[in-house]
Amino acid sequence: MKSILFICLILSSQLIAQKNSTEYLKQGKAMVDKEQYSQAEGLFKSAILADPFNAVAYNERGKTRAMQENYYEAIGDYNSAIEYDSTLIEAYNNRGVAKFYLGDDAGAIPDFNSAIQMNSEYTEAYANRGYSWYNLEYYEEAFFDFSRSLALEPDNADVLFNRGVTSAEVGEYLSAIEDYNRSIKLDPSDSETYNFRGVAMYNVGNYEAALADYSRSIDLDTADAIKYDNRALAKTALEDYQGAVDDYTASLSLFPDDPDTHNFRGVAYYNLENYEMAVEDYSSAIELDPEEALFYDNRATAKFDQEDFEGAIEDYTVSIHLFPSDPDTYYYRALAKFELGNNYDGCLDLNTSSEMGLEEATKAIKKKCK
Repeated sequence: MKSILFICLILSSQLIAQKNSTEYLKQGKAMVDKEQYSQAEGLFKSAILADPFNAVAYNERGKTRAMQENYYEAIGDYNSAIEYDSTLIEAYNNRGVAKFYLGDDAGAIPDFNSAIQMNSEYTEAYANRGYSWYNLEYYEEAFFDFSRSLALEPDNADVLFNRGVTSAEVGEYLSAIEDYNRSIKLDPSDSETYNFRGVAMYNVGNYEAALADYSRSIDLDTADAIKYDNRALAKTALEDYQGAVDDYTASLSLFPDDPDTHNFRGVAYYNLENYEMAVEDYSSAIELDPEEALFYDNRATAKFDQEDFEGAIEDYTVSIHLFPSDPDTYYYRALAKFELGNNYDGCLDLNTSSEMGLEEATKAIKKKCK
């Protein structure tokens, strides 16, 4: 009789603990809805203390820790959730997401696999696995997973966007544009989708459409330098060089230490025949990245057109030192040397360029080096 009573007391205690744990879970989820994650985490901890084998409580605490970017501890909670309930599908998916954010895409994929094996219609797990495949540069697998996710949930703007990005990565720009179109129809206020559709439009040669997309993207997000860079490229393709200068200037106001933007603005100034400003921008690019041969080539070209032939030769020489296998640099340095009357050294450069296979150099030797 005593032992039966003891067993009844234990069962009663367990039921009370489980009831308390359920209440803490309810309160914790309410805090999550209010985005009060630290408070929610504390309530889920109380749920675990009340019922240490409650897999759901571990999973929920893991989610709140992930929302606070505490991914390592989140993974620990997901491990416990799976240990206490190996059928808790969400915990596998959540653990994969945490690994994804830690950059462990290879480790995330088996978790997504497990979730999908348990539920072949788990659309979120397909999408998440697609993100990891994409990061691992398995674009065909990523495309398949995004497509499978969309077959289950066709109106997911984010997955459509990411499938478009995947298509563009392998040069399928028309397919990418179709997905971006659908994504924009579902979510017309996302600046990134316009920006990426602009990139795809640019790559198929539709510069006007690209320009319109970049402009819309900038209207929605005025603080992203790369969007101004992209619009400047479209304007350059449309020969609106002053417009390109304006956009590169806006980009540099947001991110002044980008050597490529200085270089591209220099190109726009060069196309406007403003060689002085071009040289200034190329010089800024060189100061920020002195190991890039192209910047010296560009500055040399601008100096040449300013009739600063000695300065051009100096820049071409540095470029050759950094990248000695470019026949064009020897050719253009030869032209600068001829302008200074240094025909002997000019012919040596032409000969080097010709031996590297540049046809223009071979023709020039016949005219200038008899």
